[in-house]
Amino acid sequence: MRNEWQVGVVIPAKNEQDFIDDVISTLPSYVDAIIVVNDGSTDSTKQIVENNMNNNNKIELIDLPGDGVGAAIDAGHQKMLTKLSAPFVSVVMAGDGQMDVDDFDSIIKPIIDNQADYVKGNRFIHSMGANNMPIIRQLASLILGFFTTLAAGKRISDPQCGYTATSHRVLNQWDWQKSWSSYGYPNYWLIELSRLAFAVTEVPVKSVYGNEQSGIKMPSFFVSVGLMMLMMHHKRCFSMLFSKSVTPHSILSFTAYAIGWIAIIPGISTDLERELATGITAKIILVITCWACAHIFDRLAVKSRIELMKNAQTR
Repeated sequence: MRNEWQVGVVIPAKNEQDFIDDVISTLPSYVDAIIVVNDGSTDSTKQIVENNMNNNNKIELIDLPGDGVGAAIDAGHQKMLTKLSAPFVSVVMAGDGQMDVDDFDSIIKPIIDNQADYVKGNRFIHSMGANNMPIIRQLASLILGFFTTLAAGKRISDPQCGYTATSHRVLNQWDWQKSWSSYGYPNYWLIELSRLAFAVTEVPVKSVYGNEQSGIKMPSFFVSVGLMMLMMHHKRCFSMLFSKSVTPHSILSFTAYAIGWIAIIPGISTDLERELATGITAKIILVITCWACAHIFDRLAVKSRIELMKNAQTR
């Protein structure tokens, strides 16, 4: 327990026999519950966890057949809802040792101080930077950060960092049936958290890389996650537009976004657009300008909705 908040840790693990023991043994002593989700491991991961369970009654093991890292984390969070009582925070630490336990206090602090509902680690803003991160992953993170920012309506610079802390308020409201089960789960969560108007913040965490292997296949990953973010972006924007707490910024964002689409769809351009964009270059400028304005208004709408929720919680 920390400042009257119970603290749980969810550890998704698949074939992490070289790292899982250290991950478990180095957790802070104030952690109240540890849920290890063995997601179809074919090595000694499960046996190592069971050995730890003999000496630590805080540990519980969940076995999955290989449903994906998102499904593993969701299973751990759902189990945490049955083990801990509010207020509590559920922290995700991967079983591959890429998350430094020295950052644990920083990850949970904004939540137990009631400053955020969800906290993400950000390796790029750490004092040591992300220099030891493979170049290809740095590039992928920057690209995904750009598109996640667009889709979530909130600036996100390191979306793929899985070191997170989640408040019981989020877990109690989450739709587990629709949650994303594969590697794009951090992007899905960030977009959905914006739609639900939960406060999200990032804190610096150390970038840790060793001999662990990633199971991500980049081409298929970018296609599937890209399509998911596109659909989630539109779902979020329409949800905000037609909600009871709709803001003027949401209406302005939708209007600017719609004008941008109208400008590029043949046969439906308005007289106004024909006046403003008579050539291809002018039309491209019009579209970019409209969509940039739409994103600015969208970010303002997300910020306003989060402030409204904060005010409602403090009443």
